[in-house]
Amino acid sequence: MRTILPNKKIILASKSPRRQELLKGLDIEFEIRTKDVNEDFPAELPDNQVAAFLAEKKAAAFEADLGENEILITSDTTVLINDKVLNKPNNQEEAVQMLQMLSGNVHHVISGVCILDKVKKVVFDDITEVHFKHLSDHEITHYIEKYHPFDKAGSYGVQEWIGYAAVYKLVGSFYTVMGLPVHKVYEALKNW
Repeated sequence: MRTILPNKKIILASKSPRRQELLKGLDIEFEIRTKDVNEDFPAELPDNQVAAFLAEKKAAAFEADLGENEILITSDTTVLINDKVLNKPNNQEEAVQMLQMLSGNVHHVISGVCILDKVKKVVFDDITEVHFKHLSDHEITHYIEKYHPFDKAGSYGVQEWIGYAAVYKLVGSFYTVMGLPVHKVYEALKNW
């Protein structure tokens, strides 16, 4: 049984298996549609607004194709440390550099979401503070070689080995760090 919006078709515009898993966890039926969208953002955009900006940019790519009865959900996640935005690494070297930055430090993960239909659009984000233990170069190399985190902001997935081994404290939602603040998504859809 669908918990909310029984007369609407919900579309998740994401290739991320983590976001798909999280939305399924809300007992929401949805279909997946994907497009490749350029994830560049203006240099002058404040760091804490990048995730929401990119979620809205992704939604814009689908807006013209949306049916009357359809609701679209897009999301983007960024990692912020020392006034620097970490998106997805381009290669192993970048992944190592990112994890060395995060090792032994506190960073923030922001997941931005855009939900829209033909008449309404809502954009929001959620932020979680993440505390990382120190990781040796050997541990970082092990993680990258085994888990290939090249599709993840900041080069890590909190639900993988590194989350078990290095994350010792979260202030905020675990699911926001995974890539979708499901509590806020549910609330937004419930009030649609």
